[in-house]
Amino acid sequence: MNTPKILVLYYSQSGQLRQILDSVLKDISPLAQVVFAAIQPSCSYPLPWKVNHFFDLMPECVYQESIPLQPIDRALFSQDFDLVIFGWQPWFLHPSLPISSFLQSDDARILTGKQVLTVVGSRNMWLNAGEKVKAHFHRFGAKQIGNLVFEDSNTNLVSILTIIRWAFKGKKEAGTWLPEAGVQQADINAARRFGQPILAALQSKEGMDSLHAQLCLLDAVKLNAGLIILEQRGIKNFRFWAKYIKEKGPSGAPERLGRVKAFKRLLIVAIFILSPISSLTAFIQQMIQRKKLREDVAYFKGISYESGRM
Repeated sequence: MNTPKILVLYYSQSGQLRQILDSVLKDISPLAQVVFAAIQPSCSYPLPWKVNHFFDLMPECVYQESIPLQPIDRALFSQDFDLVIFGWQPWFLHPSLPISSFLQSDDARILTGKQVLTVVGSRNMWLNAGEKVKAHFHRFGAKQIGNLVFEDSNTNLVSILTIIRWAFKGKKEAGTWLPEAGVQQADINAARRFGQPILAALQSKEGMDSLHAQLCLLDAVKLNAGLIILEQRGIKNFRFWAKYIKEKGPSGAPERLGRVKAFKRLLIVAIFILSPISSLTAFIQQMIQRKKLREDVAYFKGISYESGRM
């Protein structure tokens, strides 16, 4: 039996996604040839963020504008990989700038015709961003054969507080009152459970067609129906503010700083003051639209692509 060849393409700003990928591959690596290729922006995004710089990137994320990237190793294009694992994360409910830039770059042709397993590291809202990634795959003929989603397992409000602390203070570890930020270490360690079905699929001619179903039996994708509603509302607001801010110039333009700060203040108010009200109305909407939400949950937990779902 030939040794499977796996290409792991990923962007990890904090290093957390690389830890997740290493855990997923822990039982696969000794039995396969695994090649890692990091997607690297020409201008890095260090942690912790400067607050205004972070919020200033929102419009470009929403519009999926490309940033310069360092090219990936040319030698990879001449190799025949049995599987590509694509690790990504959302920023502002859209693919992060390095990820969306890669998917629009000439280097993305390495995915053409390939079987791709996506691995998502997120706070808890990744649906719209996932649809954007699917659309890029669909455009250049990559076949998504599975999806693993890793989220912060804390409540929405707690995860907001911890991600703010991590993003702007650089503190990921647990404190006196708050747990660790991001995907919990126990969940990262448990990602190892996905290795065996992935390896079995690689060793079987028909295995890739049923891989996602096998992964879902191991809770590959958990989805709260209420978050679908909240994310749909958030996207509308982000699209409005992205257009409003960009009217004042490109990213970094001093002329748009006032609008960026206004967006930041409004988002904070929405999170800490309006969030309980939004959650209540989302719960009521959930009760009214049960059938549609069941259909939405089934769709987003799957790997099919339908344009315009978000």
